[in-house]
Amino acid sequence: MLNLVFLIPLLPLIGFVLLGVFGSKLPKFVSGAIACTTVLVSFLITLTLLGGVLSGSIVSETITYFDWINTDGIYLPMSFLIDPLSVWMMTIITGVGFLIHLYSAGYMSHDEGFARYFTFLNLFVFSMLMLVMGSNFVVMFAGWEGVGFCSYMLIGFWFKNTNYNNAAKKAFIMNRVGDLGFLIGMLLIFVKVGSLEYATVFGQAPLVFESGTTDIVVITLCLFVGAMGKSAQIPLYTWLPDAMAGPTPVSALIHAATMVTAGIYMIVRSNVLYTLAPFTQDFIMIIGLCTALFAATIGLVQNDIKKVLAYSTVSQLGYMFFALGLGAYTTGLFHVTTHAFFKALLFLGSGSVIHAMSGEQDIRSMGGLRKKLPITFLTFLIGTIAIAGIPPFAGFFSKDEILAYAYQRSPILWALGILGALMTTFYMFRMFFLTFFGEFRGTEHQRSHLHESPLIMTLPLMILSILSIAGGFLGVPHVLGGHNWFGHYLSGVAPVKELALDHSTEILLMSISVALVLVVIIIAYVIYVSKKQVPVSEGSTLTTPHRVLYNKYYIDELYDALFSKTLRWKSEWFYKLLEKGGIDSLVNGIGKGVQWSGKTLRMAQTGNISTYLFLMVLGIILLLIITGLLV
Repeated sequence: MLNLVFLIPLLPLIGFVLLGVFGSKLPKFVSGAIACTTVLVSFLITLTLLGGVLSGSIVSETITYFDWINTDGIYLPMSFLIDPLSVWMMTIITGVGFLIHLYSAGYMSHDEGFARYFTFLNLFVFSMLMLVMGSNFVVMFAGWEGVGFCSYMLIGFWFKNTNYNNAAKKAFIMNRVGDLGFLIGMLLIFVKVGSLEYATVFGQAPLVFESGTTDIVVITLCLFVGAMGKSAQIPLYTWLPDAMAGPTPVSALIHAATMVTAGIYMIVRSNVLYTLAPFTQDFIMIIGLCTALFAATIGLVQNDIKKVLAYSTVSQLGYMFFALGLGAYTTGLFHVTTHAFFKALLFLGSGSVIHAMSGEQDIRSMGGLRKKLPITFLTFLIGTIAIAGIPPFAGFFSKDEILAYAYQRSPILWALGILGALMTTFYMFRMFFLTFFGEFRGTEHQRSHLHESPLIMTLPLMILSILSIAGGFLGVPHVLGGHNWFGHYLSGVAPVKELALDHSTEILLMSISVALVLVVIIIAYVIYVSKKQVPVSEGSTLTTPHRVLYNKYYIDELYDALFSKTLRWKSEWFYKLLEKGGIDSLVNGIGKGVQWSGKTLRMAQTGNISTYLFLMVLGIILLLIITGLLV
């Protein structure tokens, strides 16, 4: 089965090439079939690898295809690392990615850019596969940059809209800031270790670096800056909500299966380095927790269905980094897995709602959709319950495992984690109730076009809803009679952090968490269903706290003032002073000087013979005088 590994990323790449060259000439059905089939076959091959890992026939295999860089000082092969971590990520990317491709075939069926859309969607999957399959940091970085490029192309897919183009540029530029940190970290690793191969770096790290020294702290912080950009953590998070400008399935792919999980994967893969840097771990923990709480507060008052889910993703990513900072690497990746299921479900469900509402995304203009969209309603409910963390749905197991480790570190951290989870529950059920309950608040035109999505769109919803229900059973804790299968699965790649809480404490923490979540759901139900409250319309007067949250703490405006306007002012200053006043003046001055001298010298050409004779005699006299002086 290892001899087929190269096909896993190659097939989506072939799909990209075929659609890029011939897509505009092919029927939409053929383009969609090529895009979906390539990812499906990659998924099936990945399943054979997963079977090999589970059976024990594959432990950790490095497959080298050719030398990428081979000089006296640098050797970098084009090679893949096949182990439990990479195979698991490949399964999520190709599995969830295929469902999103299938859904897209229905969602984008009427778009004129159908083939172009699938061209970049295939390239996106290829890039993410390269990121997780590489056996060294350079292959990872190539995939890292690839997903950044694809996100730019897909966020700005509808490029005739200037705002969408600005959102794409924002994502691209903000990720470049993070990527610079990642690149510096890679260079420092090479300087210190002399290699960028995982096996060499992680094998030599305990010998080269002492725990907590400046070198390892700087390296891990630089790598984390890259993760902050790619996985949208404070302060490099603002691009992700704006990424909603792209088609909804793109949002699902970015938020659930690919780009934003790259930072978590990188840290889990590099856990040896981060374990040697306790300061960096604490920093990651603080940033993750702050991001989780910060984004959750913004989500409380958002009215765009996709923006609510976007801030939910930022918040959930914060929980993942919170777990990584606590040293619970396998727990962080467990939440990546469950989040991939229910967040893909929620985004695709929102796409089904938007599809039925003729493009409307404001939840204030929805209501009562459960009758017209029964499948979307039921699957969306499952996703909402899963993200709220109600047992036995997937989010319960991964979220409460993070909270248990937080309590072990400090009850204060646990309380803050619970606060974020409760805010998540409130804004998710707020969105759910406003969308599917009450009276329809849209236009008559929208009402007349309300309909359930076709099977090609609802089938992925049903599959993802099953995964959102059952996915948590991958990591059932010992206290509930399980054996934490997921932690044992990854134990050969990342250490499983010991949970030193007694069973009664674990049960108590879970009970408090679930009870509080249920109370919040009841509160949301009373406000938005029983009392039928609807968020105020645009232009209404808001209280100061509401206005601050609705405007996302004015962070975009702050960044615009600190960076964008400052850079524009400096650019204008340099343009006027250096370019216009210096370079242009010099170039134009030379030209004007030539023109002036030409105009002046031509006056000597009078056409008068006597003048020419006089000047000639004068010249001879001057020449004789100069010669005499020289002699």
